[in-house]
Amino acid sequence: MVIVFCPALEPLMEALFISTGVVALAEIGDKTQLLAFILAARFKKPLPIIAGILVATLVNHGLAGALGAWITSVVSPEVMRWILGGSFIGMAIWTLIPDKIEEEETQVAKHLGVFGATLVTFFLAEMGDKTQIATVALAAHYGAPLLVIAGTTLGMLVADVPAVFVGNKFAARIPMKLVHAIAAGIFAVMGFLTIFQVDKLFQ
Repeated sequence: MVIVFCPALEPLMEALFISTGVVALAEIGDKTQLLAFILAARFKKPLPIIAGILVATLVNHGLAGALGAWITSVVSPEVMRWILGGSFIGMAIWTLIPDKIEEEETQVAKHLGVFGATLVTFFLAEMGDKTQIATVALAAHYGAPLLVIAGTTLGMLVADVPAVFVGNKFAARIPMKLVHAIAAGIFAVMGFLTIFQVDKLFQ
């Protein structure tokens, strides 16, 4: 069996893998992961919680990806380069700031059932959250919004599904500061690479 590598697929795979990895790292300790802990402890029904997380994330990040694609169509490449570079550096700083979840976010949908409560609370918690902003920036950066949405959604599930099943005992063993520092480092590197167009130096 011969595996043929297609160079044209490389940037697409990079969009998927980077989006998955950086959001999974940024989501560790994020308020939506904390929300997953709370919902799991309250309802003790992991499958509808995970389904709610999946649907809420797809809708939320779908909107973010569409916004990222639209921005690239109306902003010049030179201006976009600085906007994206600044956004990634801003994300690096934001990732280092500890998140907390507001009590209202855990109460807003308590009468909607497990799936409905998860769907509504996760969607609202993700509005303006760092992972949603990251999805906008990544979609604009890579110009492949569908792959970015798939990657950021997968990253959310990688971080939040274990939270649903094992709860706070698992979280207590994660070196949050180290994980956030790694995610921040990736965002910062992407920001500087974008601003200084480092990729063009090797062409």
